[in-house]
Amino acid sequence: MVEGSYACGTSQIPLLGITIGEMLNRIAAAHPDNEALVAVHQGIRWKYAEFLDRVNTLARALMALDVERGDRVAIWALNYAEWVLVQFATAKIGAIMVNINPAYRTYEFEYAMKQSEVQTLFIQGRFKTSDYVGMFYESCPEAFEAKPGRIDSDRFPFLKNVIFLGDIPYNGMYTWDDLMEMADLIAPEELREREESLDFDDPVNIQYTSGTTGFPKGVVLTHHNVLNNGFFVGEGMKFAHHDRLCIPVPFYHCFGMVLSNMASVTHGATMVLPSPVFEAEAVLKAVQDERCTALHGVPTMFIAELAHPNFENYRLDSLRTGIMAGSPCPTEVMREVSKRMHISEIVIVYGQTETSPGITMTTTDDPLERRVSTVGRPFPHTEVKIIDPNTKRIVPRGETGEICARGYCVMRCYYNNPNATRATIDENGWNHTGDLGVMDEENYVKIVGRLKEMVIRGGENIYPREIEEFLHTHPKIADAYVIGVPDRKYGEELMAWIRVDNGARLTEEDVREFCRGRIAHFKIPRYIKFVDDFPMTVSGKIMKFKMREIAIKELGLEDESKVETA
Repeated sequence: MVEGSYACGTSQIPLLGITIGEMLNRIAAAHPDNEALVAVHQGIRWKYAEFLDRVNTLARALMALDVERGDRVAIWALNYAEWVLVQFATAKIGAIMVNINPAYRTYEFEYAMKQSEVQTLFIQGRFKTSDYVGMFYESCPEAFEAKPGRIDSDRFPFLKNVIFLGDIPYNGMYTWDDLMEMADLIAPEELREREESLDFDDPVNIQYTSGTTGFPKGVVLTHHNVLNNGFFVGEGMKFAHHDRLCIPVPFYHCFGMVLSNMASVTHGATMVLPSPVFEAEAVLKAVQDERCTALHGVPTMFIAELAHPNFENYRLDSLRTGIMAGSPCPTEVMREVSKRMHISEIVIVYGQTETSPGITMTTTDDPLERRVSTVGRPFPHTEVKIIDPNTKRIVPRGETGEICARGYCVMRCYYNNPNATRATIDENGWNHTGDLGVMDEENYVKIVGRLKEMVIRGGENIYPREIEEFLHTHPKIADAYVIGVPDRKYGEELMAWIRVDNGARLTEEDVREFCRGRIAHFKIPRYIKFVDDFPMTVSGKIMKFKMREIAIKELGLEDESKVETA
């Protein structure tokens, strides 16, 4: 009988049955003098004892704002030390942190705030071309006339509190120092009582992932989800308290929040933040100066670091391990990283936000060939099967099918979206990833395609349907379809095929200008093609695969389409 494509990750180490707050208390007690967080760009260096004290102070301050268990607390910010404090302080009091992508503009920000029913918002100041405070006032003009803590907004009926991550006293907002001073109103015993009332199955996080229906879906994750996923990622990299992880990946993704932050804290290791957003030389300098032993990144980050003109000027020999994930990893890049950056034990993690995120992982002991040709084997305590998308039956080893995962890592649900939840998690608890893969005889999985139409651009998951919905709001666009085309730098780039209304005139720049400031920059199509019709089947279904074939030929991307990935 042919063996089916099913495997379950095993481990001698049991799952952690505690909350994130309890875990932090234990780690800080065990390693009080070890550095917990170093934010190079802020000049911050906190040991675990101080980090815990700051987390507890922020937790008590939020309680003073009447933030209750289950309340949604959003953060719209880049990689600053305060982001990490909010992550752990909300977990301490049982609130649900809502991650808002800093690349969002008003259209996306408003949707996330309304859909998740946010009551408290942390917001940073201007960064380069992003005026976060200005965009907030544009979306919530009532805040400009309100006193802090008393916002009454028609668009955001749940919102009451806004905290500015700085010392500027903006209208309707508390400053960071204002908030921290409120901690004195709550006794440490009250925080301890709140912590003891929590359960590790309580929801702790909502992350937005673009939906095939055209609207982002809020993935609800629990303490149990993210704590254990982060812990076993750390175990997979053989983390210990003396490890120092350089984190250039954004916190608003599971990559930064779980695979980086949680993997570090569960092992008493040090989180090193090189810059608010990715800068290749800032990473190289942080690795050298902080003697980092691990480095995370999506392939485009590692490519940029290797290609930096000053690369040879930096000492990277302290590096040992790290993760390359977020998008398909070119095999040659993995080899270069292993050799030139001294990351001999670099691993690949595959997963998605709905699985907290890791499903499979290579190990530090796997031969390089395994690490460049597969995405590893199932995580400990995680089941993986590969099924025929039509019959739902498990396919034989070596045959292609949809990857499904089951276990502690699977999300609670999509927030306020039961229909989407049922479409993703079946009656037996299996999460259907929409990715196509193959499992070999030794349980290693290789990704071969996607059942869904998701595009992965430089680690950003983008669903064409969301952009199509947005383009349809343009008065001159009659129809639009978006596809992914291969790109050497980002893995994939977006291309929009657009049919304009009869007699209307529209240019590529007109379309891009319509997008700017309204959708995130990485969702703005790089390529735009105006057409009179689209490739269709005889039954009228759009053939996106044919559109991709045509685009590759017309754009001269044949070489890019042949780049081998793991």
